[in-house]
Amino acid sequence: MVARRSCLSVPGSSEKMLGKARGLPADELVLDLEDAVAPPVKDEARERVAAALRDGAFGDRVVAVRVNAVDTRWGWRDVATLAERSNGPLSLVLPKVEHPADVTWVERLLDALGEGARGIRLQALIESAAGLAWCREIATASPRLEALILGYADLSASLGRPSGVEDPPESWVHAQESVLVAARTGGLQAIDGPYLGFRDEDGLRRRAEHARRLGYDGKWAIHPVQVTVIEGVFTPTSEEFRTAQAVIAALEQAEAAGRGAAELDGAMVDEASRRQAVGIVARGEAAGVATAQRAGVGP
Repeated sequence: MVARRSCLSVPGSSEKMLGKARGLPADELVLDLEDAVAPPVKDEARERVAAALRDGAFGDRVVAVRVNAVDTRWGWRDVATLAERSNGPLSLVLPKVEHPADVTWVERLLDALGEGARGIRLQALIESAAGLAWCREIATASPRLEALILGYADLSASLGRPSGVEDPPESWVHAQESVLVAARTGGLQAIDGPYLGFRDEDGLRRRAEHARRLGYDGKWAIHPVQVTVIEGVFTPTSEEFRTAQAVIAALEQAEAAGRGAAELDGAMVDEASRRQAVGIVARGEAAGVATAQRAGVGP
């Protein structure tokens, strides 16, 4: 599983930012061809990003590209150009996904592009009323899908709802849980959208902790200064990691003895406990907690 505790958006039109991107902290770099790029320079930005991917400019970093929406004149060109010229694993973030057909259209285009596009994965941004209504079907629309992302700004506009950095995270629970349930139904990661108040560390932490409590896997960042807070919230602690390992081990022993449950530290654990523990271990391993544990560092 690819760790997506933090997904840092990088404007695809900025040669300077693309040059810095390889050294920026984040589990995933999201090179943006959509909202961060003005229409007159979208073709130029696409060429710049495609050239960087072809030349291996990001090394072994996990990279995604947010392409333009499928109903724009740039969307199909983005998909085709990146598929033909990328040089390594790549995930495409599809914005403003409103129906399963938006995903299957891209899937068919990638299939038609042949061998070079075989390994390209997809992520779907849910950021409209229609997308929210169809999110369960969207989550199962393609085996290429690996994550659903909740986008707040466009969703606010779609719902006719005033938005601002002062909105408490709890005011979005319906949308957050709808996307989370849909993601889990499809076996996908659930990623929380960005918090625009990038200088408000307390506000960011409060929103990240809220999303983590709900069960989200990570959160988008719009500025490098947000990454440390986000990764701190979404990384299992060493204690959580060790406890999850202990749950799995206890249940393996119980199963060998013909039992479906086990006692661990005075509490009963069962198959539901195992599923939760497996998720924690997978997130911890992807984030390097196990490596840090062996090295004797970390909380």
